[in-house]
Amino acid sequence: MSVEKQLKAKSGYGMLAAVIAALLGIVGLFIWSVTGIAGTPDGVDAPAAYGWGMGLSILAFCFWFLPLNGFFSLQPGQARVCILFGKYVGTVRDEGFFWANPFYSKSMGATANFGEMLELEMSDSKAAKAAAQKAAKGNPTTISTRVRTLNGERLKVNDKMGNPIEIATVVVWHVADTAKALFDVDDYQSYVAMQAETALRHVASVYAYDHLEDESDASGAITLRANVEEVSEALRRELAMRLAPAGVEVDDARLGRLAYSPEIAQAMLRRQQAEAVIAARKKIVEGAVSMVDMAVKEMAAGGTIDLDDERRTQMATNLMVVLCGESEAHPVLNAGSLY
Repeated sequence: MSVEKQLKAKSGYGMLAAVIAALLGIVGLFIWSVTGIAGTPDGVDAPAAYGWGMGLSILAFCFWFLPLNGFFSLQPGQARVCILFGKYVGTVRDEGFFWANPFYSKSMGATANFGEMLELEMSDSKAAKAAAQKAAKGNPTTISTRVRTLNGERLKVNDKMGNPIEIATVVVWHVADTAKALFDVDDYQSYVAMQAETALRHVASVYAYDHLEDESDASGAITLRANVEEVSEALRRELAMRLAPAGVEVDDARLGRLAYSPEIAQAMLRRQQAEAVIAARKKIVEGAVSMVDMAVKEMAAGGTIDLDDERRTQMATNLMVVLCGESEAHPVLNAGSLY
């Protein structure tokens, strides 16, 4: 496993001044040599110093371009991994204009062999061609350490009870260890996307969608719909464990979408509606029973109306029908009871 090492690069401004001064010296030496050779009278050999000066200036000018490859700049939230002939030297995380060894690699080289890249290039998929171009160029050694957001694709998985659901996640992450991100995995961005999908499938299979489906557990069991915070925390822990080898830290993970699959959505909706109707009826019956009991007790306590058991039962029945019925009540008077 690779471990990131901090590296302090030299300021680029001092080296830039030195490079400019060297260029001026080379140009001055060349002009001096050419002027000296041109000023030598005909038939007289020019001093050897002019020849040596011209040759040295040309040679120095050829090597003058080499230090220019060592200049680089880093913005806030960027880091550069320095690799010298295949060996990891360190990571520069400071922002600004710097100069380092010009032989440090600019990229990691091709990440796929020729056969794999040819197969991807010949594919009709634009994504495959883009992957082939990226593989040919290799991962750049300058990577972003800023916080990124992965908006996962909608997945169709089965929950704990085996019901098909559609689920998606939103993951907030950043690169914490640049050495692990570049050296321990092939492509850390693809690795994050794949592991996010795998972790989401695993978490979705551990919990039921709702309490209505998990009849064996108590109402306090964690479900995907009712316990968003607990499920998100479980997903974040799962992702943190899976992404640790790539040097990636997970800042947050949330469910971006949660719904039943279309083939069972209507059936589950009717089931939820039935549960809601039953709960409403239960409340109505409980309220009606308490109201009837109160009415009977008040009439008995007042003493104005004396009812026997049969009429008390009939009145309670009529009140229950009126209170629990969905249609408007139409009272019927029994005229025979007035005589």
